[in-house]
Amino acid sequence: MQLRRSATALILAAVIGIGGLSACSGGSDAVTAVAPSDAVAVMAEPGVAVLDVRTPAEFATGHLAGAVNVDLEGGEFDQQIADLPKDTTYVVYCRSGNRSGVATKQLAELGFTDVYDIQGGIVAWQAGGGAVVTD
Repeated sequence: MQLRRSATALILAAVIGIGGLSACSGGSDAVTAVAPSDAVAVMAEPGVAVLDVRTPAEFATGHLAGAVNVDLEGGEFDQQIADLPKDTTYVVYCRSGNRSGVATKQLAELGFTDVYDIQGGIVAWQAGGGAVVTD
């Protein structure tokens, strides 16, 4: 019985400790996963920037209106995001959500404080009836 209580206390302490560490990291609080339908409301707010982290070729085939292409895998991503203001709200997407997850994590680690990641990317956006443009 005593062993069971000790084991339970140890597990509880570990879980609380791990949770406390992740809360202190700051990264997870800065990024909010958002469904495409909910992203519409976020993007309607004044001053919100939309970042498409796909390749320029993918961007050219269609992107969200007003989006800026910042290719995650293009070799200049770190430099391009370093020049962005950290206190702006950003909505980030890619094709399916994988690259935007990597990008939003990097943004949070660099001190960006208000970042939204469109879950399912542009594929989910279009499946939900969202419009894309080609300029």
